[in-house]
Amino acid sequence: MDAVQGGQVFTVTRDGHRVGELIPLRRRRRFVPRAGYSAVSRTAPDVSLDAFRDDHDVVAERESGDPYAR
Repeated sequence: MDAVQGGQVFTVTRDGHRVGELIPLRRRRRFVPRAGYSAVSRTAPDVSLDAFRDDHDVVAERESGDPYAR
């Protein structure tokens, strides 16, 4: 487990046949640096506030009422 935690990957076999891999879990970053966020934001498409509100209204109308009546 120490080796896996250190980044090593192991192939698990049964009778010489590969059946799986033991790999380290990717750690999720909780903090995004300002420079990274800015770089992604520059290439993101513009959001139309009117289109967003229209989409929201459609979904809200569709899901209003008794949830058990579906």
